Amino acid sequence: MSIQSPDLTTEYPRSARDNSIAGYVIAARALDKCRADIAGTIGDYHSDCPLDNIWLDFVGIKYADFREFVATGADDAAVSEWVEKNAKSREKIEIIRWNNDWRDKHISELPDNLQEFLETYIPQNIPKNRPIYVLFDIYDIEEKRI
Repeated sequence: MSIQSPDLTTEYPRSARDNSIAGYVIAARALDKCRADIAGTIGDYHSDCPLDNIWLDFVGIKYADFREFVATGADDAAVSEWVEKNAKSREKIEIIRWNNDWRDKHISELPDNLQEFLETYIPQNIPKNRPIYVLFDIYDIEEKRI
């Protein structure tokens, strides 16, 4: 089976807001970056980064296990099914609340190390007068979705 991988040297991964993989935000973006990393087309992106790990920690899946399954060439539906089977069992409302919490996460609510990183990253990568209301805005502005 061949890996269905985006070329992140010429295109963007999916938005962190996308919840098409097993109903979780961040997951589709993490999947795109993992596929690109395996294929050698990750460009300036990073797989197994702090954002990916926020999702992986919540679902209780180790990055190495996720990557190993992704490397089989599984399509989105198969990855969704695998995540559902391997994720920590949670009520649907708990996942909805977690998704909404991350969709609405302000930079001031992040751990200190991420706030410190973004203090430099934002002025270097986001147009000067673009307001950032929540964390996911950074990705969507930078990747021209908003």
